[in-house]
Amino acid sequence: MRREHVLPGPEDTRALGAALAAAVVPGDLVVLTGPLGAGKTALTQGLGAALGVTEPVTSPTFVIARVHRGGRLPLVHVDAYRLGSVADVDDLDLDASAEESVTVVEWGAGLVEQLADEHLEVRLDRREDDVRTAVLVPHGPGWERRLDA
Repeated sequence: MRREHVLPGPEDTRALGAALAAAVVPGDLVVLTGPLGAGKTALTQGLGAALGVTEPVTSPTFVIARVHRGGRLPLVHVDAYRLGSVADVDDLDLDASAEESVTVVEWGAGLVEQLADEHLEVRLDRREDDVRTAVLVPHGPGWERRLDA
């Protein structure tokens, strides 16, 4: 899988999420970074749809975390924007379901990496022309292998 992507529209961002769904396994952690409007939720929607999640995948901004079941793997979708520390993340008890789920965390850099031995960071950005970009940064040999396959 390519490491850098240009995403002209939301459908392209969702397609990247769908491509990632083919690579995820139980216990995976995906950390999404980028400014407001960069496509973090759109990417998660594509991943959820490709996993077979039938309910809407919406931003968990106000509820902080949602678990979507019914697909190939449970999808735990977290918005860490309002979390101030690793202790706040620990209070969510995300590691209780991490081994059998795919956990996607928006705004999680520096807060959630301890949830898994390795993780994938997706750096999303929004250019002045409103085109989004994504850079996939593997942290660990498992993600390196899967992205190179």
